[in-house]
Amino acid sequence: MADAIKESLDYIIHNKQIKTVFQPIVELKDGSILGHEALSRITCKSEIENPEMLFNIAGDYNRLWDLELLCRTTALEAAYKFMIPPYSKKLFINVNPNIMHDENFKKGFTKSFLNQYKITPKNIIFEITERNVIKDMTSFKSTINNYKNQDYQIAIDDAGAGYSGLNLISEVTPNYIKLDMKLIRDVDSDRVKFALVKGMVEFSKVSNILLIAEGIETYEELSTLVNLGVQYGQGYLIQKPNSEILEISQDFLAMLKEINLKKNITSQSLISNISIENLSTAIGTVSPNEMVPNIFDIFKHNQNCFGLCIIDNNVPIGIVTKENLSLKLSGHYGFSLNQNKKISHIMNKNFLSVDYKTPLSVVSSMAMARENDNLYDFIVITKNNKYLGVVTIKDLLEKTSEMKISSAKHQNPLSGLAGNAIIEQKLNECIENTTKYSVAYLDIDNFKAYNDVYGFENGDLVIKLLANILKNFVSENQFIGHIGGDDFVVIIKDHITDDYLKDIVIQFEHEVRSFYNEIDIQIGYIISNNRHGVREQFPLITLTCVVVNNKTEVYKNVFELTEMLAKLKKIEKSKLRIVI
Repeated sequence: MADAIKESLDYIIHNKQIKTVFQPIVELKDGSILGHEALSRITCKSEIENPEMLFNIAGDYNRLWDLELLCRTTALEAAYKFMIPPYSKKLFINVNPNIMHDENFKKGFTKSFLNQYKITPKNIIFEITERNVIKDMTSFKSTINNYKNQDYQIAIDDAGAGYSGLNLISEVTPNYIKLDMKLIRDVDSDRVKFALVKGMVEFSKVSNILLIAEGIETYEELSTLVNLGVQYGQGYLIQKPNSEILEISQDFLAMLKEINLKKNITSQSLISNISIENLSTAIGTVSPNEMVPNIFDIFKHNQNCFGLCIIDNNVPIGIVTKENLSLKLSGHYGFSLNQNKKISHIMNKNFLSVDYKTPLSVVSSMAMARENDNLYDFIVITKNNKYLGVVTIKDLLEKTSEMKISSAKHQNPLSGLAGNAIIEQKLNECIENTTKYSVAYLDIDNFKAYNDVYGFENGDLVIKLLANILKNFVSENQFIGHIGGDDFVVIIKDHITDDYLKDIVIQFEHEVRSFYNEIDIQIGYIISNNRHGVREQFPLITLTCVVVNNKTEVYKNVFELTEMLAKLKKIEKSKLRIVI
C-alpha cells in the first residue's frame, strides 16, 4: 500500500496532474471581490483521495517542496489566463511555513518571477496554516518581515482549527486572519462559536487585522457574520471553487444587500456619522524616484511641512515625515549613507491608509492601535484607492473630542444613544420631508417586574443589551433613539413593517435569558408585585415592536404620529399573557 501511495505521489508531481480552481473572497458589506484563493485539485485517478491527503503524504516522503512549487506555478499560470483586463485583485496562495523560509523559496518567489505573470507582490497573499508546526520561529519571523518589506501580505489560515493560532498571530501580525469553517459552521445558533467570532471582531478592530470567514454555507451564517462585523467572507453560499474566475451572482448580491440593509454592523452614534473626508487636508506629494537630498531640502525650506506622501500613478505607496527623515540622516554616517538613494528606499511603507467614507470613530481606533513608533504619523485618505489627502493626529483628536462633548449633551447616559431632544428633531424631519420613512417603537415587556426581582443594576444591563443589539442591526444611515427607561425608537428611511424587526426581537429574547437564574428559566416566569401591590406571576422578558410609516398615512405632526404608535403598542401589549 505504501509503495502504491508513493508511486501515486511521484506520478502526480512528475506529470503535473494538478489543476487550480479559484474561490472568491468578498467584502461582506457590498459583495465586492477582494481576491481569490487558489486551490489545488488532483486531475487523475489516484490512490491519493484529496488535496489534504496529498500534502500530508508529500510531507511524509520529503516531496513537499516539489509539490508546492507545482501548485504555485499552476496557480499563477491559471490566474494569468484570466488577466484580461489584468487581474488586479488579491491572489491567496497556500504556503507551508516551513517551506516559506527555505532558501529555494526565497530565490524562486521573486518580483522578476511574478513579472512574467503580470502580478505585483502587493496582490499576493501568502496563506499560512496554523496547523503546521513552525520549527524555527525566529528565522520564520525574519522571513515574514522580509516578504512584508517587499510588499507581499500575510494571512493566517484555519484560525480556530488548531491550538497555536493566538501565538502565531501575535508573532506574525498578519494582514488577514481566516476563520476556519468549523468555527463558522452554525455560528448563528452555537453560542460559544458566536462569542468566539464576536471576540475576534473586537480584536480585529483594535489590531487593524482584517477577518475572512471561510466556509459560509447558509443565509443564517452569512447574516450573523454581517451582524457581528466580519469584514470578508468565502464559501459555497457565495460561490463554489471554479477553474475560471467568475463574477459574483446577482442573487447573492441581492441577498447580501438585504442583510446589510437590516443589519449593518456600523455603530449608530453622532461621531460615527462623520466620515474622515471631512477632516481631509492636502499636503505635498512626491514621486518614489525623488532623491533623498531633494526631500530634505523641501522640509528645510518649508518649516510648516510636517510630511510628504509618496504616490505612484496617484496611488499612495508610502509616507515620509520631517522627524523620521531627520532621524535617518542624523549621526556620523546618516547623510552619506542615504544621499544617493531614492526616497522609495527609506519611506515608511507601513502607513495607515483609510477610505474617505470611513467613520471618524473607526479611524481614531485604528490610529491609536498603531505601534508607538508610528503613533503620531499622519493618516492617508484615499478615494477609489487614489490619493485624496491626509489627516493629522492633532486634527483627529480635536474633532473626536469636540464630537464626544457634543454627543454627551444629547445622548442617554445609560445606552449612549440619542435622547429625547434629538428624537423629536428627527421625527419632525420625517413629518416635514416628503421622502419615505418608517418609525418603529420598541418596548421591553415585563421589565418592571424584572427590575423589582433582580434589581436596578441588572435592569440597566438589560437596557444596554437591547441598545447594543439595535446598534448592531441598524445601519449607520438610519437612526436609533432611547426615549428613556425601556422605550426605544428607530427611524428607517424606507417603508418597512414589523417583520423588519423580527431578527432583533429573536436575538434580544434569546440573549436576555442569560440575565435570569436557571430556576426562573425552567419555570418560565418570575413572581413579583403588580401595580396594585398584589403578588403575581410575570412571564420572562419579551420585546414589543410596532411600526408606522407614510406609505398610506400622512401624519400632520409628531403628536399625531406618536399617538398612533401608542395605540398600536397598546394593541400588541393586550395580546401578551399577563398571568400564567
